[in-house]
Formats: sequence, structure tokens, C-alpha cells
Amino acid sequence: MADKSHEEIYQEFKDVVNMAPQELEDWLQTEESKSVGDTSGSDKESTGHKSGKRIIEIKRTKKAELTDDDYKHMNKVVGYVHRHLAQKPKQAEGSDWAYSLKNWGHDPTK
Repeated sequence: MADKSHEEIYQEFKDVVNMAPQELEDWLQTEESKSVGDTSGSDKESTGHKSGKRIIEIKRTKKAELTDDDYKHMNKVVGYVHRHLAQKPKQAEGSDWAYSLKNWGHDPTK
């Protein structure tokens, strides 16, 4: 993150997170959302699912009130979405790939 300014991270985050907070909140309640991702933690909630909740909080926070930790997570989201988009499967719609991206706030069908 040291090589990017908060403004650069903010703009990239805005570009890759194409789901509105309520849309993402509704998605995270679906079985499809809960069916994907790494659940190695003790609470069995996937990393992407937790990230989706954090993204909702960030998107509902005024820009001036975002913390360094928020920007760190925003940068993580940007990196994840870019890496994941590069791994697009032949049959993307309805795939774990698409579900995982949506958990991270990016709907690949938009």
C-alpha cells in the first residue's frame, strides 16, 4: 500500500466494487454466497464473506472518515478482484468464481 496514495486506492476500490451496499448485503445472505471461499477459520465464515461485510461498512462510511485500516482493506479488495478476474473460467455465470467475486463486492455480470 505504501506505493499508492489513499486517493488512488479509493478510486480503484470504487472502480472494482460495483455492487451497492444493500445489494451486497442481500447477496451475502444467500446460500450461494455462503457456499464458496476459504472457511479455515474457527467461525467457518469464509474470508470473502467477511470481506463483503467489511466492504459494506466501508461503502457506508464517509470518505473523510475512512481509516488507514480501511484503506488497507480496500487495497486488498482491489488486488483480489484483479487477480480473480484474470482467472475467468469458460463457464463463468453461476460458478464459484462468480460467487466469490460477488462476496468481494464485484458482480462480473455487470
